[in-house]
Amino acid sequence: MNRTVLDLWVGLFVIAGIGALLFLALKVGSTSTINAADSYEVTADFQNIGGLKPRAPVKSAGVVVGRVADIRFDNEKYEAVVTLRLANRYAFPKDTSAAIMTSGLLGEQYVGLEAGGDSQKLKDQDRIMITQDAVVLENLIGQFLYGKAQEGAAK
Repeated sequence: MNRTVLDLWVGLFVIAGIGALLFLALKVGSTSTINAADSYEVTADFQNIGGLKPRAPVKSAGVVVGRVADIRFDNEKYEAVVTLRLANRYAFPKDTSAAIMTSGLLGEQYVGLEAGGDSQKLKDQDRIMITQDAVVLENLIGQFLYGKAQEGAAK
């Protein structure tokens, strides 16, 4: 084979490799979206959302049931208002609770929903009243160190 043909094959191989990497990145990035026509939106107020970002998953029992649609700050209550877009096929009771969870020790954050027992279901533009803020690792370490300092001072 002459040099030009060899260069052509190497170029095609590199392009195919870049395409495969791009495909894998999109698959791993969970680019699946929930169609607005097949979903409903609910909001939840949190005092601390940690590192939660828009498009983060919303899970219940480990199953992705929606995505975080929007995060904004309420200037009157000084809280974060998180809008969740849930698929219509998942109906949750009105007394459902929402908590910001972390996958693993330092993994991505997501919203976890725990269904209640109410017979009425959440509808579009409803508000989830029972929420639990994100656990901030720095606060836990600070509380632990402060507790140890208090123990040392008491002795």
